Amino acid sequence: MTERKVRTRYAPSPTGHLHIGGARTALFCYLLARKERGNFIIRIEDTDQERNIENAEQGLLDSLKWLGLEWDESVDIGGPYAPYRSMERLETYQTYLHQLLQDGKAYYCYCSKEELDKEREAQQGRGEMPRYSGRCRDLDETEVRRFEEEGRQPTVRFRVPANQTIVVDDLVRGKVTFDSNGIGDFVIARKDGRPMYNFAVTVDDALMEISHIVRAEEHLSNTPLQVLLYEALGFPTPRFAHASLILNPNRQKMSKRDETIIQFVDQYEKLGYLPEALVNYFALLGWAPPEPRAEDEIFSLDELVELFSLERLSKAPAIFDPEKLNWMNNHYIKESDLSRIVDLCVPYLERAGLIPTERTPEQQEWVQRLVGLYQEQLKYGAQIVELADLFFRDHLNYGEEAKAVLAEDHVLDVLCEFRNQLQALESFDPNSLQRAFKQTQKASGQKGKKLFMPVRAALTGEVHGPDLKESLTLIGREKVEQRLQHVIDNYRQLVSK
Repeated sequence: MTERKVRTRYAPSPTGHLHIGGARTALFCYLLARKERGNFIIRIEDTDQERNIENAEQGLLDSLKWLGLEWDESVDIGGPYAPYRSMERLETYQTYLHQLLQDGKAYYCYCSKEELDKEREAQQGRGEMPRYSGRCRDLDETEVRRFEEEGRQPTVRFRVPANQTIVVDDLVRGKVTFDSNGIGDFVIARKDGRPMYNFAVTVDDALMEISHIVRAEEHLSNTPLQVLLYEALGFPTPRFAHASLILNPNRQKMSKRDETIIQFVDQYEKLGYLPEALVNYFALLGWAPPEPRAEDEIFSLDELVELFSLERLSKAPAIFDPEKLNWMNNHYIKESDLSRIVDLCVPYLERAGLIPTERTPEQQEWVQRLVGLYQEQLKYGAQIVELADLFFRDHLNYGEEAKAVLAEDHVLDVLCEFRNQLQALESFDPNSLQRAFKQTQKASGQKGKKLFMPVRAALTGEVHGPDLKESLTLIGREKVEQRLQHVIDNYRQLVSK
């Protein structure tokens, strides 16, 4: 028997932004396809028209492209199995729906919503798992005629075979069994003829020759329904791999209102995260690299392709740790060219009104030096506004730590001597400032933290920060001298607060 070519797919519904869980699923599908030199397909499942959102499809594609997950077939580039939108495949679904009805493997159900709700409530009242009772399974012609005369529009239900054990040989979870008696006949087509998810996805995956279905654990309950449909339609069953759930930092399942975590990829893009950091982090949510790289955490997309295998996916839930992501994004920021990080940060400085949108070469050099000061500590691009605030303020806020440093006995003498040395400088740059610090050290007898920390506290309002001489250069001579004089003139009042 010839082994099928590996073909994977990510099939989102255009009902919102790309969720981190969806992005991880897409990444795993991409990595498997590329590792096996197969094809990665994006298919849009848009049959749930009531929930679809305008422009959501394009937003999903844009986020996937931003992550660097290029596909081989989809709505934008076409492919041999087009169309790649479910709503453009309605005729295909009708063909297979008719086949199931003709074969007696599906039937029309005329039950109203009220009748189904009442049936469900009665089952729950008896402590039973709600499932369809099969009341329309074997209607005779008289009953069908009566329902139609009442104007009832039927759905189509799949006739689940009784007493059958459905075995799913999951590539992550091993053999998982389901009892068909606990499923109940499920709806495969709505009253208006549109297919339900499990029917549409089965037909599409079969006709597009999808070999491996990689998705999150919450889809495991759909798998026996789809296996029954594959068998009823005479399609080969693909291999299934259900990745672990992603839990929030509190080890709870995420909800749309969960505020413990940023949940959508475009939000990370807007905050100035780097796509390679997200890809790297998503890959480690439920997957572990093999030896000898097992202890590593930094991987390029090409390295992930080389190392990836479904066997390394974990059954245990993955915990999304925002601080770990920030650490990883900081790593990639530090490793990037400064010009890239400047381009990343500039839009946030512009939107905050801190720098002009049209800049002279001198202003652009100043911005580049400013971003360079913080490249080592930036967790994401938008953070530059907060970190660099002291360069744009007319008046500093002195926190308790800064006041504690300034209150030490020797500080006023150091600040006065440093002011004198600054006034004597012909130029104002890091080298000149180094000389000013040396002369201040000689005159005051203070060195190290006793020298530099009071100056930093007085001129930045902080006790820690990037290179002090470069920082003072960027603040500028006039503002530095104004701040220094302000602290000296108001010293007693400042340290007594």
